[in-house]
Amino acid sequence: MGYERFVALGDSCTEGLDDPHPAGGRYRGWADLAAARLAMDEPGFRYANLGVRGRRLDQITAEQVPALNALEPDLVALFGGANDVLTGSGSAEIARRVDTAVRRVTELAPNVVVFTLSDISHRMPFGKRLRPRIESLNEAIREAAAGYGARLVDLWPDRAADDLRYFGRDRLHLSDLGHRRLAAHLLDALAVPFEPSWLADLPGDPARPNTRAHAEWLWHVVRPVAVTRVRNRLIGRSPGDGFLPKRPELQPISTDEIRAWISAPLPGNA
Repeated sequence: MGYERFVALGDSCTEGLDDPHPAGGRYRGWADLAAARLAMDEPGFRYANLGVRGRRLDQITAEQVPALNALEPDLVALFGGANDVLTGSGSAEIARRVDTAVRRVTELAPNVVVFTLSDISHRMPFGKRLRPRIESLNEAIREAAAGYGARLVDLWPDRAADDLRYFGRDRLHLSDLGHRRLAAHLLDALAVPFEPSWLADLPGDPARPNTRAHAEWLWHVVRPVAVTRVRNRLIGRSPGDGFLPKRPELQPISTDEIRAWISAPLPGNA
């Protein structure tokens, strides 16, 4: 089955952090990569990306989902929930947000894909404290997917979560390799052929942090983020305020864009 109108919804992962665009100026990410592959099969294919960094599921539902009424997509991918977990929202509230978001999206699009979160407990010193909340989020996503007929990409068992090479400096956002892997998971769920290397394990042993790496990460990455979050909270500012979707309208993907977005050969593009 071919798709002609693809819309990606979500947070910073959907926006593409930390996968810098090859031409500079913004981020690429899994949604761009998957869209470029889908465009190869449909001459009339168009793609919009409404993802904005820092957005919780309730914000995605309020700010991004209504646009589907006008865009009329035949495929929607929704990636969210991490910010709900990180901001300390309770399990019951997160489950309610998940149910509302998935229900609303499936009412407006015939084909919907949702994602669970991977296990971060091995990458961060405090990861084990977050693990029960992520498990609760993931269970809500699985239940909503089953209840509303959305396709599920379950990232929880993906062993790539234990390899720092798939993640950016902050260990939360995906690297270019991580975004390729996520795009491959999405394409696989849609039964669309993709470059096998995107989902193949990286050579060598997984990159895992040691005690010194943890300490450097806490000081150079976590501390500045924590200071910024406290400052923003004091002035009533939320993460992502002032940022707009990078591709708010359905637009065709040119051959030049496909070449720029995909640096590894795909079927039919070798």
